[in-house]
Amino acid sequence: MHDLTTQLTTCVIGLFWGDEGKGKIVDLLTEQADIVVRYNGGANAGHTVVVGGERFALHLVPSGALHAGKTGVIGPGVVLDPQVLLNEIDMLASRGISVLDRLKISTRCHLVMPYHQLEDRLSEAALSEEQRIGTTARGIGPCYADKVHRSTALRFCDLFQPAAFRQRLQRIVDSKNRFFQAIYHHTDTLHADEIARTYQEFAERLAPLAAETTCYLQDSLRNQRRLVFEGAHGTLLDIDHGTYPYVTSSSSSAVGVPAGAGVPPGAVQNFVGVVKAYTTRVGQGPFPTEQNNEIGERIRTQGHEFGTTTGRPRRCGWFDAFAGRYAAQLGGVRRLAVMHLDTLRGLSELKICIGYELDGRRLSSFPAEADVLEQITPIYETLPGWQDDLSSIRRYEQLPTVARNYIERLEQLMEVPVWIISVGPDRSQTIFRDT
Repeated sequence: MHDLTTQLTTCVIGLFWGDEGKGKIVDLLTEQADIVVRYNGGANAGHTVVVGGERFALHLVPSGALHAGKTGVIGPGVVLDPQVLLNEIDMLASRGISVLDRLKISTRCHLVMPYHQLEDRLSEAALSEEQRIGTTARGIGPCYADKVHRSTALRFCDLFQPAAFRQRLQRIVDSKNRFFQAIYHHTDTLHADEIARTYQEFAERLAPLAAETTCYLQDSLRNQRRLVFEGAHGTLLDIDHGTYPYVTSSSSSAVGVPAGAGVPPGAVQNFVGVVKAYTTRVGQGPFPTEQNNEIGERIRTQGHEFGTTTGRPRRCGWFDAFAGRYAAQLGGVRRLAVMHLDTLRGLSELKICIGYELDGRRLSSFPAEADVLEQITPIYETLPGWQDDLSSIRRYEQLPTVARNYIERLEQLMEVPVWIISVGPDRSQTIFRDT
């Protein structure tokens, strides 16, 4: 049932390694909300929304932006690349969607700078192939690192004090130039004057969007406005709880909402965990159920599994209920959205990972160590597949019995009811269950 009337606040999070289809779910739920809030990550996130066959790829603008009259908020936990944001605003305007009068950017957001992107490329290139994290090279990790370092960080609010911004930028750029030359033997010099001019142009365009979003959201909660919080990436990429070190640089699970949005703990009433009917991962890192074979290639082709941000082919494998249950419990997930059910069409059998085994011993918890995850053996359960085309189905009862059996087994193993089922990329290709 597509009804949020009893839920004033909902958070949409991915339960795996990102790319689960959160953008579509946020877009759907925003229809009955007033405000949609991005609370973590940066332009390394890619959320796709398809409406009437028209595809929109969003990186910083909240995915609810396609609904007229809905306010989008970029919270303080997001690292802001002004160029990417302006490109996105202009792209939407060229397609008849204006967000300038309904987008608010936290003045506390940290700025992604050109030297962050350079550092991302240099540091990744300096590693051996097996050591690489698989970064998008958007400068997100170095920006978060400077945020923690503090003395080398710049925030959105700093843009509106040009003289002080220019002075601090010069000191940071001088330090970065010395660092890049000493560590990476990079001799091309960054120029603070150039960067300052460019960022002051950004400031002129973005100034009307600057806001104290923490106060705005707290006022909105007091006034019982409906909020959707949009998580970027996925729980298994969380800096603290994911498959470290092959993770992103922010708190990308449900536990990141209070800090990243600026709302009290407990403000979110409903957490919706988004999963695919199979599992994917982009870049390096352990992936226990990966199918580096004909099945994985078939899933990739049928599901169009290529990254929204980078275009990289995604690694594909069977659904991992053991990892998914860990992520759902961490986030207090109350409902599941299962995406890409239609992609599994044509497979004679489907496997679900129900546990991990290491050296003949069944594990009771999801391992913290990436090298352990590389060594485990998945324990599979096999279910029959289906041949039917699901893309035009809109009611759960119309799904083939074997597809319903698959969904119901997933919710048993995940210990969370399935609320939404996606049978195609378009907004309309969605089934809501009464849970």
